[in-house]
Amino acid sequence: MLVVQKYGGTSVGNPERIKNVARRVARTRDEGHDVIVVVSAMSGETDKLVKLAHEISETPDEREMDTLISTGERVTIALLAMALKDMGYKAQSFTGRQMGIITDTAHTKARIEKITAERVHDALKEGKIAVVAGFQGITAGGDVTTLGRGGSDTTAVAIAAALKADVCEIYTDVDGVYTADPNVVPNARKLEKISYEEMLELASLGAKVLQTRSVEFAAKYNVPVHVRSSFNDNPGTMVTKEDREMEAVVVSGVTCNKNEAKITLVGVPDKPGVASRLFGAVANDNIVVDMIIQNVGEGGLTDLSFTVPKTDAKKALDLTQKINAADIGAKDVSLQENIAKLSVVGVGMRSHSGVAAKMFDALANEGINIMMISTSEIKISCVIDAKYSELAVRVLHDVFELGVEQVAA
Repeated sequence: MLVVQKYGGTSVGNPERIKNVARRVARTRDEGHDVIVVVSAMSGETDKLVKLAHEISETPDEREMDTLISTGERVTIALLAMALKDMGYKAQSFTGRQMGIITDTAHTKARIEKITAERVHDALKEGKIAVVAGFQGITAGGDVTTLGRGGSDTTAVAIAAALKADVCEIYTDVDGVYTADPNVVPNARKLEKISYEEMLELASLGAKVLQTRSVEFAAKYNVPVHVRSSFNDNPGTMVTKEDREMEAVVVSGVTCNKNEAKITLVGVPDKPGVASRLFGAVANDNIVVDMIIQNVGEGGLTDLSFTVPKTDAKKALDLTQKINAADIGAKDVSLQENIAKLSVVGVGMRSHSGVAAKMFDALANEGINIMMISTSEIKISCVIDAKYSELAVRVLHDVFELGVEQVAA
C-alpha cells in the first residue's frame, strides 16, 4: 500500500515536533507501507521570508519571491530526513525540482501541470521513505515556482493522484473537519466523512482545514483524503465521493469568511456592456470576483455591488474608479471592508426544501441584516456586517441542529 502523508507548518514547527512527525512516519513504514511525506515550512518561516522581501522592496519581483520563499520547505525536508535516518530508517529528501513537479509560469500562484516522479519511484523501490518539499515546483524552463498559500496540500494530493496512492493523509493541528469552527462554536461536531463537493465549498468559503485546489485535485482523480491531527491518534474526517447517507443530512456545516470586501457602484447607466467592461478589466488584473448583485434599474440607472478578496480590495477599488471615470459614468464608487460572508453547506439541500427560509428567518430573529445573497445546489451564502459574524454562525449551527448533543438526541 502506498501512503502519502502531508504535515503542515504547525506540525513541524520546531525540532521536537519534527521528531514527532518522524515517529509517525516510521510507524506507517513499520506497518509495511511505502511512504511519501510532504512537508510545509516550519510555522512562521514563510512569513519571515515575505517580511524580509518587503524590507528590501515595496513590490518584490515575483520570480525572485518564489526563489526566496521556496527555501523554507527545503529546510524542513532535510531536517525530517535526518531525523528518520537517526532512527535507523532509509530516507531521502526531494525538492519540487527533484520530485519532477512541473508547473505553469504564474509565479507565486503556479498550477501543477504534471509530475514525473522518476527519482521518487527509484527511492521507493530501494525501500526509502521519500520526503518531499510541498508548495513548490519548477517551470518547463527551470525556474522555481510556488503554488500559493496552502500549496503543500495541493502538492500532497497531486502526488497521490500521479502515483495512484491508496490514501492521502493530511495531518494538521485539528482533529478533522468540523460542522463549524470549534473556536466560535464550542459544541461543533467532527464529521466522520464529507463529500468532495461539500469540502470544496467549505474550503472556498473560509474553512481553513484544506486548500481549495487540493480538494479539486482529489475530486478530479478520486483520491481518498483523510484529514487528521498530528498531535494525537484520533480518527479524522474522510473526504470522499458522495453517498446516500450524506444526502440524508440537510446541512453539513456553517462557515464564515471575513476576508472579503464589497465594492458598490451607485447610479450605473442601465445599458448593455457595462458589466462586461468592468469585470473584464478586473479579471485582466487577476482579481477574483466572488458575489455580484445588481438591482433592477429605475430611470435608466441601477446599482451594482461585487465582492473581492480583502487583500485585493484597494487594487480593485482603484481599478473600478478608473474604469468608472473613463467608461461607465456611475454617480459614486464605494468600498466596504467590514463585511463577512456567512454560508451553510450540504449535499442534502438538493433534496430538501426550506433551507433558505430557515436560514433567513433565524438571522432576522437576531436583527442581522443581509446585504447580498448567493446560492448553488449545495450552498447558500449571504453577506452580513462583520460584527455579527460569530453570533450568526452560532445561531445557524443551532437552528440546523449540528451540535454534538443535538445529533446525539
